[in-house]
Amino acid sequence: MLKSNLKRTVFFDDHVKSGAKMVAFGGWEMPIQYAGLAKEHAATRSAVGLFDVSHMGEIWVEGVDALSAVRYLVTNSVDIVDGEAQYTCLCEEDGGIVDDLIVYRFSAEKFLLCVNATNREKDFQCLVKHNPHPETVKITNASDDYAQVALQGRFAERTLQKLTDCDLSSLEYYHFATATISGVADCIIARTGYTGEDGFEVFIPVAESKEFWSLIMDAGAEFDIQPIGLGARDTLRLEAKMNLYGNDMTDATKPHEAGVFWTVALKKEDFLGKKAIVEHKKLEWKQRLVGIVVEKRVPRPHCAIEVDGQVIGEITSGTKSPSLKQGIALARVARRFSKVGTELEVDIRGKKAKARVVKGSFYKRDY
Repeated sequence: MLKSNLKRTVFFDDHVKSGAKMVAFGGWEMPIQYAGLAKEHAATRSAVGLFDVSHMGEIWVEGVDALSAVRYLVTNSVDIVDGEAQYTCLCEEDGGIVDDLIVYRFSAEKFLLCVNATNREKDFQCLVKHNPHPETVKITNASDDYAQVALQGRFAERTLQKLTDCDLSSLEYYHFATATISGVADCIIARTGYTGEDGFEVFIPVAESKEFWSLIMDAGAEFDIQPIGLGARDTLRLEAKMNLYGNDMTDATKPHEAGVFWTVALKKEDFLGKKAIVEHKKLEWKQRLVGIVVEKRVPRPHCAIEVDGQVIGEITSGTKSPSLKQGIALARVARRFSKVGTELEVDIRGKKAKARVVKGSFYKRDY
């Protein structure tokens, strides 16, 4: 029995009708699976899957100095144009990662930040606390104003195009448009995702979102669309080598320790946490996040990684890849053992499994 104080998304009844197994996740009652993790994973890879991500947070940054404020608050350059998005980190003054998020630029005076579900309030408080222009920039937590779905897979565009006049074929990766979907205005369609597949993340005004789940499922019926739970969402993102906050990065982790230093624009004059990040990377950087493949066994978070019997790191995320049929993991290891090809051992419940460091994502789509 789940706790009665858990939040529910607007699509909760749709999940129950589809036979979803519901679990507690970050204060929300969410579907972990419907038909089963393996089937849902395969459906997303081969056709199209629909994810409820309404638990994610949305924060507006608006005002005449909004561009300056966002550039100070996040690590990346925010050197983007109207209608473009950028992945970045939000760090504290000590350089620890508060969250990883996506910035959407509507104009130089209007930005939307999409943040992780469990960090919604923490992120908002951090942004308000460190707002460099409090008199001219308003920061608003609008997380309860939107429902959000992710439509992922090779038939995502053909499915969603049935419901909107927006020309989705012209929408490039990490770009977005404000559009009308099935008569509902002011929806935001972004060509982004967390699976390694093509697809979209769609923000819908929550007051008008009730029918969206069934509308999208009907539109994707000819492609055998499947609803996808948190279980397959995790295996999909891990195959694509995408970090999960709370596992692969935390507020005790610096960007260069989490494999996301590419989001740090050191050329910016200043940004929140810059001094600490630069100093730590120069003097104290001892660990690096790497991808590893594991022979014969399934790696899990917190399994120790060894070289010649010495513990040199641990698994942060691990699973058996449904696509590759082998163990894969993200692991934080001592820097000297992070080179591609390095042979390792993983202690999985007292038994040692051979592993090696690999380059890039574990899975790449073929279209």
